[in-house]
Amino acid sequence: MKVLVIGGDGYCGWATALYLSNRGHEVGILDSLVRRHWDNELCIDTLTPIAPIKQRLQRWKDITGKTIDLFIGDITNYEFLSKAMDQFQPDAIVHFGEQRSAPFSMIDREHAVLTQVNNVVGTLNLLYIMKERFPDCHLVKLGTMGEYGTPNIDIEEGYITIEHNGRKDTLPYPKQPGSMYHLSKVHDSHNIHFACRIWGLRATDLNQGIVYGVLTEETGMDEMLINRLDYDGVFGTALNRFCIQAAIGHPLTVYGKGGQTRGFLDIRDTVRCVELAIETPAQPGEFRVFNQFTELFGVGEIASMIQKAGSSMGLKVDVQNFDNPRIEKEEHYFNAKNTNLLDLGLQPHYLSDSLLDSLLNFAIKYKDRVDHDEILPKVTWKR
Repeated sequence: MKVLVIGGDGYCGWATALYLSNRGHEVGILDSLVRRHWDNELCIDTLTPIAPIKQRLQRWKDITGKTIDLFIGDITNYEFLSKAMDQFQPDAIVHFGEQRSAPFSMIDREHAVLTQVNNVVGTLNLLYIMKERFPDCHLVKLGTMGEYGTPNIDIEEGYITIEHNGRKDTLPYPKQPGSMYHLSKVHDSHNIHFACRIWGLRATDLNQGIVYGVLTEETGMDEMLINRLDYDGVFGTALNRFCIQAAIGHPLTVYGKGGQTRGFLDIRDTVRCVELAIETPAQPGEFRVFNQFTELFGVGEIASMIQKAGSSMGLKVDVQNFDNPRIEKEEHYFNAKNTNLLDLGLQPHYLSDSLLDSLLNFAIKYKDRVDHDEILPKVTWKR
């Protein structure tokens, strides 16, 4: 199929674009490259050295003989997005093109507005173009498990059947987002659901957990194809950050009590989940929701696993509980369902000692690039 990967220069998007290209799809990347700009704005950098996008794509072509089209521009610009889609004519759209950091969205009013405008307006533009000229195109949008929050009941996949005053209905699962970023994703979900219900569009919402790892088959082919790996307090996520902290001898930064339970998955499973969604598209008028994670762990539990793996490699790894910069429950019930993707054929890569060893060795390889001043959180959710 012809698959347009919006946000294809980012962490999940780059791995996905190469994976789909390697499996015979005709892939286009559409990206504003703003993620690189935000690194410059915040004076942070990925652990791994990332080449300019054109050099990355040329290297991919040199190695595989496969060409990936490139469209540079902002999806909040309707005219640009419309022109790019007319030129590429996608059968499916994989939408990673959003500001994806909760701390970034909570820096101040400006960053909250930027996040909401980029994410909500960009997705609305995409929906209107699909309605007007690509009604049969399948939208695969990256959501987040953070949309649900931490309810005291089981988390279903997108919908919940309730009985009230003797009547029963199946409704969208209630959302309790924990940041302006997560709130923007809830807005997206509602807008996409509306577009499917009213206009007959087809969409799959992948509510993804915390992604870890850096290497896929494709990103490991060459140094110039390597993926980014964020370790800072704004864009870095728990497991990746802990591995890098262990590599440089910094105490693992467990926020609060560390009882926060979240869904996790390997980057290799991220790209496979997208492929499964593309291969079995939603029906016209269907807004389909998959919870995209493979295992549930507490943050403190993850830290203990990395401490153990690091010790076996001769590293001295301390775990330290830091004041939680976020407003969140630090101990809670969390039981989320994730059967839809497994039913489609996902064979997960589960977190193992060997994988942690691999991640730690990777972090050690690039540890000289770490800015120690960017390890601790600098953004707080103030009441």
